[in-house]
Amino acid sequence: MEDRRAAVQRRTLRVVVAGQVLGGAGLAAGVTVGALLAQQMLGSEGLAGVPTALFTLGSALAAYLVGRLSQRAGRRVGLGVGFLAGSVGAVGVVVAAATDSVPLLFVSLFVYGAGTATNLQARYAGTDLADAGTRGRAISVALVSTTAGAVAGPNLVEPLGSLATTLGLPSLAGPFLLAAVAYAAAGLVLVALLRPDPLLLARELDVAPATPAGMPGASGTAADVVGKGAYVGATIMVLTQVAMVAVMTMTPVHMRHHGHGLGEVGLVIGLHIAGMYLPSPLTGLLVDRYGRRVVAVAAGLVLLASGVVAATAPGDSLVLMVVALVLLGLGWNLGLISGTALVVDATTPANRPRVQGSIDVLVALSGATGGGLSGLVVHATSYAVLSLGAGLLALALVPALRLTHEPRPA
Repeated sequence: MEDRRAAVQRRTLRVVVAGQVLGGAGLAAGVTVGALLAQQMLGSEGLAGVPTALFTLGSALAAYLVGRLSQRAGRRVGLGVGFLAGSVGAVGVVVAAATDSVPLLFVSLFVYGAGTATNLQARYAGTDLADAGTRGRAISVALVSTTAGAVAGPNLVEPLGSLATTLGLPSLAGPFLLAAVAYAAAGLVLVALLRPDPLLLARELDVAPATPAGMPGASGTAADVVGKGAYVGATIMVLTQVAMVAVMTMTPVHMRHHGHGLGEVGLVIGLHIAGMYLPSPLTGLLVDRYGRRVVAVAAGLVLLASGVVAATAPGDSLVLMVVALVLLGLGWNLGLISGTALVVDATTPANRPRVQGSIDVLVALSGATGGGLSGLVVHATSYAVLSLGAGLLALALVPALRLTHEPRPA
């Protein structure tokens, strides 16, 4: 039985890696040029945060639906459908930009958010068959594989813009052309190759699942039992998401105001996304070796450092913007992996997709709030106030950790 579990786990991780490489290229479009496209079409900086709010709201609904669909039909179906929906949304954004249709842009960005949610939900597929001592590393494999596509996407802004112009489209629609193809390919890879389904196999093998961590001696059916660590993990992910999305959303607008070109914006966002995903193997190892709580505290401190650097950096300093945004991505990475591990520890195969989907709804809604308010905050105050405020907010996760008493990993 254990040999079969290990063999399927290795195959699952390989398929997830392939899907995440493609999915990463898809999510980069909205992050890099979404705010700039909205500013161009709406003619208002105060509404530049609307795209992030819309596709994160869309990702909230998608997280719920993908979680429920996975609960019923397994990871393969849930993740495949989610990525294909994201592709449809990206096509809609391209059409909206070509026809200068703001209503279509808003609807399409909402649907495009399904790809973002699915890209994050895929991290759970790598944990279904992993034991408690390797869950951090299993999560990290799914996340780090996003790096190739996610970093390449922003750095292709200029050539993709040229391609869009050649096709008679606005240059800012170019990255969404890539997103449409990448998300569709990711969905097809998962639907075709994620066999046997890791979640369904985990349920088959775990006939009598153990009590979730953080809830010793809990009673009730496996589908009902959820440990306290799930709520703490959710809090960590929500706070780090708000801080990260708020600053990330307004950074391209801030840089453009200080004379930086699209290539420099793409470089900064590309390195930011590298900071979000590339450290994952090390983060996963730290989570497994030193514990979820230690890494979560580090997340709050790194996000505070990012906020301080972004708030004090001169607007024309490309180097300091890179430092601030890389730290922003790293802090998010530390928070996401430690929080996700706490959630997986506190759930069972019988209830995991439902609980994970519900938590990712909260994470997405918090991102929508951060993205939607970020433009208004900058318009009313400054980018520096936004950055410092986001860093201070992230520190609130530290007292939340007192609610769980995680045993130190061996």
